[in-house]
Amino acid sequence: MGNSFGNIFRITTFGESHGKAIGVIIDGCPAGLDIDEDFIQEELDRRKPGQSKITTQRKEDDTFEILSGVFEGKSTGMPITIVIANKDQRSKDYSHIADQFRPSHADFTYQQKYGIRDYRGGGRSSARETAARVAAGAVAKMVLKQHDIKIDAYVSQVGDIKAPDYTSLDLSKTESNIVRCPDQKAADEMIELIDQVRKDRDTIGGVVTGVLQNVPVGLGEPVFDKLHAALGGAMLGINAVKGFEYGSGFEGVKMLGSAHNDEFYTEGDRIKTKSNHSGGIQGGISNGEDIYFKVAFKPVATIMQDQDSVNEKGETIKVSGKGRHDPCVVPRAVPIVEAMAALVVVDFFMMAQTSKLR
Repeated sequence: MGNSFGNIFRITTFGESHGKAIGVIIDGCPAGLDIDEDFIQEELDRRKPGQSKITTQRKEDDTFEILSGVFEGKSTGMPITIVIANKDQRSKDYSHIADQFRPSHADFTYQQKYGIRDYRGGGRSSARETAARVAAGAVAKMVLKQHDIKIDAYVSQVGDIKAPDYTSLDLSKTESNIVRCPDQKAADEMIELIDQVRKDRDTIGGVVTGVLQNVPVGLGEPVFDKLHAALGGAMLGINAVKGFEYGSGFEGVKMLGSAHNDEFYTEGDRIKTKSNHSGGIQGGISNGEDIYFKVAFKPVATIMQDQDSVNEKGETIKVSGKGRHDPCVVPRAVPIVEAMAALVVVDFFMMAQTSKLR
């Protein structure tokens, strides 16, 4: 349980950080879709470790193999199985924590819930699993591209350093630097901060902003399956995420209703809003405006410093940080946020096809 996501376009991921492989089964992908394997690899390359001095130095090429569901370059309508081999594990880096609980990790809760855990890199709780989500998200993006729906994300904050609002940025520049911030001035400051934190053997958090454009009106279900709730659940299901907000978010509490309301007007044959404090979603249903949201990531829990903790016997110990870890997770989290957003939107797009007689 808890390993599957989606309703019609449904994925199930499998594998552990230091197992033989990780992967994903995609069920519900429409038949006849051109499967661009180069694009899947490009998306995986954006997430893979060892990209730069500000990411973990684990070296995984994250090459994948499609085992089923694709014939002569097209989806068959059958489950698509994608497998990504693990090649650069250093399980010995984790032998010292076989019976120890690392602060702010899933060690304690997994042990209590299951009575057993794979301590090598966190096993199933490792962010290594998100590579499978990115592969599935790449297929979802291929479906959405057929309908001109655009999914973008970028690093908008590291520590106290913030980039301008997305409306003033050129999102095509997101990949122009190693921190994935389209504002070069903010990017330079972010990189300097992350590098200093790394040298201090510590970690720091940040924010990834997601922007969904050309989403048609009508995606989202009434009451319990609202579009923003599904996006929030998808983002909060990513490792290290501590917060989600969309539209005006928490800043909206400072505004009066007269300023916050998005007034309607007509432009040609389309109804639009003069402002977008709603974040492109009203009543849980997309209204055709840009959908934008922020995802807050905590500092990576593994730090290269000794910390107080306990072992499985409840004895007080010192936990020593070892292994290869990100000093800040947000640069590699950008494609993960995009992937999860794509999976939500493609699923709701398919559900919307059943909402009324055409």
